[in-house]
Amino acid sequence: MCVTAVESRPAGVASTPSPGGHRPFGARVKAFVALTKPRIIELLLITTVPVMFLAEQGVPDLWLVLATCFGGYLSAGGANALNMYIDRDIDALMDRTSQRPLVTGMVSPRECLVFGISLAVISTLWFGLLINWLSAALSLGALLFYVVVYTMILKRRTAQNIVWGGIAGCLPVLIGWSSVTNSLSWAALILFLVIFFWTPPHYWPLSMKVKDDYARVGVPMLPVVKGNKAVAKQIVLYSWVMVGVSLLLQPLGYTGWFYTVVAAVTGGWWLWEAHGLQARAKAEVTGAKLKEMRLFHWSITYVSLLFVAVAVDPFLRW
Repeated sequence: MCVTAVESRPAGVASTPSPGGHRPFGARVKAFVALTKPRIIELLLITTVPVMFLAEQGVPDLWLVLATCFGGYLSAGGANALNMYIDRDIDALMDRTSQRPLVTGMVSPRECLVFGISLAVISTLWFGLLINWLSAALSLGALLFYVVVYTMILKRRTAQNIVWGGIAGCLPVLIGWSSVTNSLSWAALILFLVIFFWTPPHYWPLSMKVKDDYARVGVPMLPVVKGNKAVAKQIVLYSWVMVGVSLLLQPLGYTGWFYTVVAAVTGGWWLWEAHGLQARAKAEVTGAKLKEMRLFHWSITYVSLLFVAVAVDPFLRW
């Protein structure tokens, strides 16, 4: 939920259809899909499904995997739609979000609100009736945390918004584990913490890139209220903790050599990129030469490779 993908649409405000204007059916369908932010949900599922393999110590039931993914999509989609409903005022003023469905008028605020609440209710019942009520509670908790705690309380009030708001994006790890075992474990908590410490250094480079957008609408993302040097320092600190936490699974007996090698190699490359960004920030490099998006793009690759290793490792244990 706080896990982020760059939108490929061009910046700038498109022509806005009037509420009673012509809105083609196909375009409307695409607009409702866009409300769920499917590219972001892809990353959430990447952290959910591999954990199911680790919890099962092998291949989980295929129906259970599909049911968990579908329920997760509905829940995250509902949270994202409600986020767009709440943030529609600032979305209209930011270049990065100026083509979202509520801004263009392809979907009305009332439609978005009803859509988001409906997905929240359906996803909770889906998890509870078809999987288990622990997963349902975690799913609903993630949705409410993202909508209420992050979007409504933290986002416009504190530079620590993405740090604590990122908890919502960590819960799919616990949902993946609980869907298999109907319980939680230290392994799930460790992977939860990996995502917790991953989220700020994943998002802050993007915030550095678009900080003028956030400054324009008064959202105090860390790069807006602090200089690049301070942000880069925080990125390095969080990165070291994240890599350290990711290596705890092996000594605690939850993974073997394969996961450990992948975590060490990918984590080492992450730290190289993080320290490189800090060096450029200290040298007061700005603009394209700062290359802050290198770490952002690598962060997506990193979390994908790490969690693929989580899924593969049980088959290579000896």
